[in-house]
Amino acid sequence: MTRLASALLLALTLGLAACGGGGGAASGQPSGSVKVVMTDYKYSPSTLTVPSGKVTFFLVNQGNTSHDMVIDDSSGSQVAKSDLVTPGNSATFTVANLPKGSLTFFCDVPGHRELGMQGTLTAS
Repeated sequence: MTRLASALLLALTLGLAACGGGGGAASGQPSGSVKVVMTDYKYSPSTLTVPSGKVTFFLVNQGNTSHDMVIDDSSGSQVAKSDLVTPGNSATFTVANLPKGSLTFFCDVPGHRELGMQGTLTAS
């Protein structure tokens, strides 16, 4: 490889690395998403109204322990579950087909729901 080609390859590699691209915590709220802040032991807001169908939540953990978001329908059947979000991090959580109706969301880390970490989700 010539020196010029080597220099161009190095410049291209450094340029791509500077653009960022993946992994780690989400850096900002995606457009069109619903922001939900998780603390010890509550969600803010605890009442959400969203359209049915595909919904993206932006989960922000401002607590001191890991939290997740589980969505159950009115019969108690699980509709969707996010990954755990560690303290100080955020994550996107997309539900591909949220059904219409009144649903419940909660953290299923042992003891968290019992301490009040739950809310109501209405999908229209």
